[in-house]
Amino acid sequence: MFGLRRPPAGLSRRAHSFVSVHGVWLDVPPVSQFRGAWQEAQIPADVIDRAEAYQARWGGLVLPSAPGMPEDAAGPRMLSVDTPEQDDTVPPPGWFFEAGLQRTAVPYAFLIGPDGTFGIAGGDDGRWVPLHHSIDGWVEASALAYAAMDVADTVTRLTGSAVGQLDLAEMRPVAEVGGITNGWWYRPGLLAAVYSGESELFSRPDYRTAYLYAGNINEQWL
Repeated sequence: MFGLRRPPAGLSRRAHSFVSVHGVWLDVPPVSQFRGAWQEAQIPADVIDRAEAYQARWGGLVLPSAPGMPEDAAGPRMLSVDTPEQDDTVPPPGWFFEAGLQRTAVPYAFLIGPDGTFGIAGGDDGRWVPLHHSIDGWVEASALAYAAMDVADTVTRLTGSAVGQLDLAEMRPVAEVGGITNGWWYRPGLLAAVYSGESELFSRPDYRTAYLYAGNINEQWL
């Protein structure tokens, strides 16, 4: 069933508008429905509280992805938690829970890490690759990608070694997206989105992708 909800507090004006206009909220069960079973499974109370807060803030949200985005940047099909699981073999060790199901059949899962980071885990060795400092950062990045497609006069796509040749020294990171492996950079007239999540996960430098958006992009627009 579709629901009407206001975007969560704390988003930028752009992301707030993006969620309002393009987001669809579907019904998802509250974490309180699973709390007893999770407690019996020895999942710590603070982990359950984190999952509950995530579900209350983001659970059920469906967002579109901008054309051409890699699957890791496109993110989950719908935001919703699943049973937390402990993993002490990756940094940071601790309890992870699912951020939402994949849009397509990809060999990794979208997770929220013990430190609140949003990322992907999978591949042959079960590697964990954080993409953004929070799920909010991914929402901000999705909103920015959608808006950049509209405002740019030209869009240039780079892959593989060409991405490594990008000179980002005179650009500044877009703070709202909280980029770690996937991030955005800005200077007047230009936005750069660099996606390295799948490249890191699979140890494939040729998987790196970047988009350069050139046009009437200034500090006020950003």
